Amino acid sequence: MKAKKKRLNWGQQILLALFFFLLGVGVNQRWHWPGRWLVKRPATATARADMTLFWQVWDLLEKNYLNPKALDKKKMVYGAIEGMVASLGDPYTVFLPPEENKLDQEDLGGEFGGVGIQLGFRDHHLTVIAPLKDTPAEKAGVRAGDIILHIKDRRKHLDVSTEGISLPQAVKWIRGPVGTAVTLTVQQPEESKPRVIKIVRGKIVVPTVVWKEADFGGRKIAYVRVYRFAEILPSQWAKFYQQEQEWQRDSRFAGIVLDLRDNPGGYLSGAVYLASEFLPRGVVVKQDNGHGRDKIYRVDHRGRLLQVPLVVLVNRGSASAAEILAGALQAHHRALLVGEQTFGKGTVQEPEALPGGAGLHITIARWLLPDGRSINKKGIKPDIEVKAETKEEAKGDLPKDPVFQKAAEILKVKSLSGIGTRN
Repeated sequence: MKAKKKRLNWGQQILLALFFFLLGVGVNQRWHWPGRWLVKRPATATARADMTLFWQVWDLLEKNYLNPKALDKKKMVYGAIEGMVASLGDPYTVFLPPEENKLDQEDLGGEFGGVGIQLGFRDHHLTVIAPLKDTPAEKAGVRAGDIILHIKDRRKHLDVSTEGISLPQAVKWIRGPVGTAVTLTVQQPEESKPRVIKIVRGKIVVPTVVWKEADFGGRKIAYVRVYRFAEILPSQWAKFYQQEQEWQRDSRFAGIVLDLRDNPGGYLSGAVYLASEFLPRGVVVKQDNGHGRDKIYRVDHRGRLLQVPLVVLVNRGSASAAEILAGALQAHHRALLVGEQTFGKGTVQEPEALPGGAGLHITIARWLLPDGRSINKKGIKPDIEVKAETKEEAKGDLPKDPVFQKAAEILKVKSLSGIGTRN
C-alpha cells in the first residue's frame, strides 16, 4: 500500500527519510522533486505509528519559535532519533551522530586525547568500568566502580550532572584535546562523600597484552595481563606464547596467571580465541536473543596451552568479553578465578552504519556462559575472593599484590603436588 502524496519541506524530507530508515521501512522509496515522497510501507504495527503529533510540533516550532536561526534541521533530526532510541530505557542501545560515532570507532584500536577510562552503566548510573594503566585518570585517582556524578569543563562550557546521560555523550564530554582539563565528581557506592578529581587530558594509547616472568617461593610464574580485546590481540598473544615456551623449559615453572582485572572487554572474537588456547573443545559462550534462536560460539582452533596450570584474576573492572573468557574457563573447570566479583556487562550490541557517518548500537541479545549462567547485571563470582588496593595493582608491583600472591600460591601448591589446576 502506498501512502498519499504530500508536499514536505526540506527538513521534513530528511527527518522522514531517516525515521523510516530506522524503523526498517526504507524500501521501494522514490524522490519526486521538489518534495514529493512515496513510501511503500510494510504491514507492521511499528510502521503504522501515528506521526500526526510529531509533525504538529515540528510545524509549530518552525512557525513560532523566537529564534528561527536556531532551528538546525539536522540537529532536530538527530535529536528526534536520539529521543526515540532513548525511550527504550536501555543505556547501551544508542543513536550516534557522526561526531560521536567517530569517537566510538576510535576506541578499539587507536590513539586519542582523553583521560583513559572505560565507561559503562550500573543501575543506570554512569560508572567507571576501569581506568587504563598509566593514564591521566589512573594517576589522578579514578578507581574502578566510581560513579561519575558530575562533569565540568570550562573550555567546553560544561558544568553538568550525568543524570540521564548517554554513553556516547559522556565520552564526547570527557574526551578532548591533549593538555586540556576536565573535572569529574565521582563516588564509590560504599562511600558517603563524593570526590572531586581534576584531570589533565593526555595522549591515550590503548594497551593490549603485557607479560613477564615472576618468582614466587622458588617457583617461576608466567604472568600475562590482557588489558582489552582489540584486533591485534592474536598477534600479541603469539609473542607471549613464544616467551612462555621458553619459560616452560625451566623445571621450576609452575603455570600461568592470566590477569583480566580492569579489562573492559572489546571484540568477542578475542575472548573466543583465548578460550580456545586453553580449552580442548566445547562451548565458550551462548548468545540468547530471546526468541529461541541461540547462537553458540565454540572453541575455534586447537589450543597450545591445554595442559598448562592456570589461574585467572578478575575484579569489578572485568567486563563484557573479559567476563566471557573468565566465565568459560570457570564453567569448564579449566581455571580457578581469584579476586572480586566482575562488572556484569552481559548484553550484545550490534553496530549499524547509517547515512552521513551516523551509527546505531542496538542491544540484540544477552550472553550466557556454557553452564547457562547470565552475566548481565550479576557478574561472575570468583572461586576465591581476594581484595586488593587499586594503587598496588596499578603499579604492577606483584610482590605486594595480594590477588597475584594468592594465585601464585595456588600454582606453587599444584606444581609441588604434581597435579594441574582444575584440568
